[in-house]
Amino acid sequence: MSHGRDTSPKPYAVVAEFDSPEALLEAAKTVRSNGYRDMDAYSPMPVHGLTDIIDFKDDKLGFVVFAHGVMGFLLGYGLQWWTSTGFNFGGTWFQNTGLNGYAHNVGGKPLFSYPAFFPPAYELTILLAAFGATFGMIAFNGLPKPHHPVMNAACMARASADRFVLAVEATDPRYDEDEVFELMNTLNPLSVERVWTEEGY
Repeated sequence: MSHGRDTSPKPYAVVAEFDSPEALLEAAKTVRSNGYRDMDAYSPMPVHGLTDIIDFKDDKLGFVVFAHGVMGFLLGYGLQWWTSTGFNFGGTWFQNTGLNGYAHNVGGKPLFSYPAFFPPAYELTILLAAFGATFGMIAFNGLPKPHHPVMNAACMARASADRFVLAVEATDPRYDEDEVFELMNTLNPLSVERVWTEEGY
């Protein structure tokens, strides 16, 4: 009886290798017209129109960056408002903690001088938005990932040099390895491979 995660080899994808971006585009169109949606492409350069064909959507990171930016702006203004107006959140007990603000009259200006407070609030907006972009990108890309299963394919050795690779992944609801393999062979590829993984993807 086995315990823990099943690490037996599982199908990950069928990949096809092409020698030009035009061939990759045509192959992606054909695969999509056959009803497959979970696919990815690997190329040494951006291929115009490819993201539309594989229906790549990246609409989550912008929301995360915006939310972090708003949070930074409110935090910047809120912290300065709290410290400069001497607002007391919790009566005598809170004052004894040393966390209460310190109302200080500077040249007769209002305690909450919002124009003067804008630069720090702006800086915190940029800082937290940058953190949101960085850590959001890492999370949405599933990083860190020391080894990706598609790298088990021999054709990936030249995918960053002069080859163009299309992968139909096993997560697709229509995925049948033999059918996908036959379909890929009709696209005039340089090679077609079945990719397996033991990493639980």
